[in-house]
Amino acid sequence: MNTTPLAPAILVLGPPLVFKAYETEFSKKFNFLKPWKTSIPLRQFISTHSATVKAIFCSAVSPVTAEIIRSLPELRFVLASSTGVNHIDLRECKRRGIVVANAGSTFSEDVADMAVGLLIDVVKRISAGNRLVKARVWPREGGYPLTHKLGGKRVGIVGLGTIGHHIATRLKAMGCIISYTSTTMKPHVTYPFYPRMHQLAANSDILIISCALTEQTHHMIDREVMLVLGKEGVIVNIARGAIIKEKELVECLVKGEIGGAGLDVFEHEPNFPEELFELDNVVLTPHHGAVTEEACRDLYDHICKNLDAFLSNKPLECEVIDM
Repeated sequence: MNTTPLAPAILVLGPPLVFKAYETEFSKKFNFLKPWKTSIPLRQFISTHSATVKAIFCSAVSPVTAEIIRSLPELRFVLASSTGVNHIDLRECKRRGIVVANAGSTFSEDVADMAVGLLIDVVKRISAGNRLVKARVWPREGGYPLTHKLGGKRVGIVGLGTIGHHIATRLKAMGCIISYTSTTMKPHVTYPFYPRMHQLAANSDILIISCALTEQTHHMIDREVMLVLGKEGVIVNIARGAIIKEKELVECLVKGEIGGAGLDVFEHEPNFPEELFELDNVVLTPHHGAVTEEACRDLYDHICKNLDAFLSNKPLECEVIDM
């Protein structure tokens, strides 16, 4: 009779981009289960391996639902490849005593770079100019429209965490006037603080969203906020799509009720609002703000450290405490 214990298995859901980039290296270190490489339905795959799954490694677009958690009696750890953990049922994890960890600040600087890049693109209409030149219609169709200066613009940052701080530092160096709203006022921050979203919008030319998606922030940016921001206002979102009421954002952009938007995230990914495709004051990217070669390498090291720590019963990095 074979009495060898089953090796602790890590169920990969997604798979995360970093897993695809480093699959060979990952697979040498850990016992990963890869449901996407089989023709078996996910529910059946999970049921087959339920006795051995000790951990889940998941991407931001792969929900870890209460149903999945309940079907894994040995599950003790959920590790997200993203900073956001809104795709994980944290209440069920807390009920079961399952530890959750995320990517921490691995992506912070890259996401801040994307936020600034999107903002510059929208304000200076770089992508629109690129299309004009490549279509060979310049200068045949007349002069390129006037754009705007970024220096001197009032930038309201929604969520002044690590990413928000990096954005603020970059834009302050470019001559922007920074203010913010957050769950609480930051005691050592000198930027003006507005406790309400409408107050921030009323005192900003630009809103950059860098907060987590929670029950409180879901659809926080609605038509009322956009109208307060005004016809010249710009919104940049590098956080989560559902923080904005996307339908109302589309309506405001199409009607010219706000000045433009730079969006790396969407409410119903991977679906994009097609009404925005023809608008030169809107720049869209495919939720890739955090994905650089350097960040993927750092994330690979971070994931390996955390999985090693979990399997060795050692302290974890970037554990999500507030569940």
